[in-house]
Amino acid sequence: MIDTSAWVERFPGLSRLEPQIKELLIARSFIQEVEAGATLFGPGNSPENMLFLLEGSVRVQQVSDTGHEIVLYRIHAGESCVLTTACLLAYEDYAAEGVAETAVQAAAIPRHVFDDLVVQSKPFRDFVFAAFAKRITDLFRMIDEVAFQRLDVRLAHKLISLSDGGDDLLITHQKLSVELGTAREVISRQLQEFQRRGWIAQARGRVSIRNRAQLVELADHHA
Repeated sequence: MIDTSAWVERFPGLSRLEPQIKELLIARSFIQEVEAGATLFGPGNSPENMLFLLEGSVRVQQVSDTGHEIVLYRIHAGESCVLTTACLLAYEDYAAEGVAETAVQAAAIPRHVFDDLVVQSKPFRDFVFAAFAKRITDLFRMIDEVAFQRLDVRLAHKLISLSDGGDDLLITHQKLSVELGTAREVISRQLQEFQRRGWIAQARGRVSIRNRAQLVELADHHA
């Protein structure tokens, strides 16, 4: 069980803050818990709190006007939500949604406390913008991949990363299409080709890796 009375120590940037600022963060924050599958925020909502993830994983995704979805990034324990940061700084509503992939526990800082600290504490401001800059860089990399990289390369890389060292992925073609920002039919055709080559096997809601070396070679060769 996490010691929520000292949650700031789980974030390297926050742990280096002045003692009085850390005490303020702990005193003015509250712990938010949500179940797996719950939506933490969505388009049209205005953020009321800055979120620092203590446990679990949150998927941030965007849905186009035509109904297509794409995963923008994931937030893991020890990270803050940069989309929330951007909306707080710009006083704008969310343009994407955050969904809890697992049970989630997060420390929440009310908007007015966030505003005060950004103005008053340079170390806190540095932490906020460093995290923001890193995520923006990640998003530009993702845009580059979607726009310019071959789908078979991206799919091979995604299968490797999602397998996390194992051979079986409990994932549907639809979920893979969301991960890669393309149509389900395109994913299905590419998976069939991988299966024809003997690299994977498929069952309903499952993809099994049969030749990891070939997938890695494809992903690395064109990276």
